[in-house]
Amino acid sequence: MIPTWLTLLCLFIAQVFPEAQPADLYVEVPENYGGNFPLYLTKLPLPPEETEGEIVLSGNPGVAAEGPFAVDPESGFLLVTRALDREEQAEYRLQVTLETEAGHVLWGAQPVLVRVKDENDQASGHQATATVHVSIVENTWVPLDPVHLAENLKVPYPHHFAQVHWSGGDVHYHLESQPPGPFDVDAEGKLYVTEELDREAQAEFLLQVQARNVRAEDYTEPLELRVVVTDENDNAPVCPLWDSPISVPELSPPGTEVTRLLAEDMDAPGSPNSHVVYQLLSPEPEEGAEGRAFELDFTSGSVTLGDAPLRAGQNILLRVMAADRGGAEGSLSSTCEVAVTITDINDHAPEFATSQIEPVSLPEDAQPGTLVATLMATDADLEPAFRLMDFAIEAGDVEGTFGLDWEPNSSHVQLRLLKNLSYEAASSYELVVVVRNMAELVGPGSGPGATATVTVLVERLVLPPKLDQESYEASVPVNTPAGSLLLTIQPSDPISSPVRFSLVNDSEGWLCIKEVSGEVHTARPLQGAQPGDMYTVLVEAQYEDEPTLSTSASLVIHFLKAPSARAPALNPVPTRHLCTPRQDHGVVISGPSEDPDLADGHGPYSFALGPNPTVQRDWHLQALNGSHAYLTLALHWVEPREHVVPVVVSHNARMWQLQLRVVVCRCNVEGQCMRKVGRMKGMPTKLSAVGILVGTLMAIGIFLILIFTHLTLARKKDLDQPVDSVPLKAAV
Repeated sequence: MIPTWLTLLCLFIAQVFPEAQPADLYVEVPENYGGNFPLYLTKLPLPPEETEGEIVLSGNPGVAAEGPFAVDPESGFLLVTRALDREEQAEYRLQVTLETEAGHVLWGAQPVLVRVKDENDQASGHQATATVHVSIVENTWVPLDPVHLAENLKVPYPHHFAQVHWSGGDVHYHLESQPPGPFDVDAEGKLYVTEELDREAQAEFLLQVQARNVRAEDYTEPLELRVVVTDENDNAPVCPLWDSPISVPELSPPGTEVTRLLAEDMDAPGSPNSHVVYQLLSPEPEEGAEGRAFELDFTSGSVTLGDAPLRAGQNILLRVMAADRGGAEGSLSSTCEVAVTITDINDHAPEFATSQIEPVSLPEDAQPGTLVATLMATDADLEPAFRLMDFAIEAGDVEGTFGLDWEPNSSHVQLRLLKNLSYEAASSYELVVVVRNMAELVGPGSGPGATATVTVLVERLVLPPKLDQESYEASVPVNTPAGSLLLTIQPSDPISSPVRFSLVNDSEGWLCIKEVSGEVHTARPLQGAQPGDMYTVLVEAQYEDEPTLSTSASLVIHFLKAPSARAPALNPVPTRHLCTPRQDHGVVISGPSEDPDLADGHGPYSFALGPNPTVQRDWHLQALNGSHAYLTLALHWVEPREHVVPVVVSHNARMWQLQLRVVVCRCNVEGQCMRKVGRMKGMPTKLSAVGILVGTLMAIGIFLILIFTHLTLARKKDLDQPVDSVPLKAAV
């Protein structure tokens, strides 16, 4: 049966408090706490974040304005900002509300009881016995404050921890625990705990004690006694685990968060034993370095980058100590290890090993595909993707004469020739090759690519001189005297650069060649030469201004039998010269009529020009009969001068070579040779004639000047004579 007073009390509460009020929060703070501040006490049951308002803390006089308590608006934790002294104040009663700017209460008030715990209560394994005296008021227990028991208490069990007493005479006590726990009560009202308590298993028990007078039949209403299992700080903070190193990009600005350590403490949430703070153990700042590479917020565990620079590729092991109880004496700690890798970014532009390549010479006839130069570039980035390069010819190759060739992953690039070169079109090239990253460049090093300059010089192609024949042959009798002209070697292009001739392999020293004209003569008598033998020498021709450019041709001399009869002679002919441009004139060559072979009927003479191609080109020889031949010009124009024309005369097995001297000159309309006339002896030159004329004119001028001067002076004298001095003429 429910008592009448309990019903009236419930109605009174329902009228006074129409809305349910938040339950009281109870917090203990150790006296003279020596850890870091602020010390987070407990998390307040604030409404959801969507509720807008200002958290207001109130309570004992002076607590809100000057007191050591505050509320963190972000986390909703109640915190204390300084150490508390139990002798100064043992407990604080606070209220937390959520209000608008106008002062309207949106939530609360939430009562909070903060009790300063005596230092002696912190000793491990000791728990004072609390005696609770209970008196009867209208047959009702007086409400009791909670009783606090330390977990894992090292005392003999059962352990007496509280005493209840009812002043109603001899009574019998009955105890019930919700949830069931290791508690008991004896006949004297002593409360016992029968074994160690574990806060992780159960943090709080509600004990209900009933008393019954031995003379009565019914028990009193139950006395509710709340037993709180206090945390004993027997759990060290547990560090979080990372599956892989934390990557931090290079050149990240100071203040960038690397990670946030959230060490878990299995002690009572909101209690000092679960208040974890952090301390950075390593890495230590390098000697002489300004600032640290990493910074750590000791309350939140946030690890951020410091001022010290970090290099790509560094692997750093961060060691952080996580300590509970705010790092105070007697706290438990763990060392957390965090692996950090500084990752590379594309902050380095590639650079050429050499920015100026020495000039490269290429011959004008270099084939396309010829390697001109190899350039090497380097990139200081570590990531392979950031070292990929792109090359291009930026300037100096408008026509696309050159090209670049490189492998995608290579740092070498080859400059090659793509088109034929022309010295006349361009004698040199100044190529500017640029290198850039294929990936986008970031950081302070970004900008235009690096360049290298390659100078290519085109060597003019000068072909060696070319002779008018690939090989030469001449036939000479073995008794040919020294100084005899055999043939003339000439270049195929007469207007080319001057050519100088020389003989090679003239082991016998029989021959000589004129360096400029190319005439080959016998240098000495052909002693030791036998008819039918051949003698081969090499004729070398080279440019006068380019001695390294030369060509050669073989000259084969065929030796003939020495003639037994005299050589045919040239008979005088009326025409002793030939005209150029060519006219209808020629020179007649005749053999001796008294030749005995002809008289004996052994056949006529035969006439032929020497084997020199130039002679055969310039002259024409035609046989008139068995004893005469007619020599004329084969070309319309031959240089006016005296020419030596070799003519080979043969009869049977005998052969002679005649050197016919012919004068070629310019002729008048009558066919007469016009020769250059020199100055007659004793005749004045043009300069002397002009001098004589000028001298004569000067003498005449001087003579005239003297005459005019004399006349002028005489006239002036007559004008200056007085009139009286003039004689009078007498009339007769």
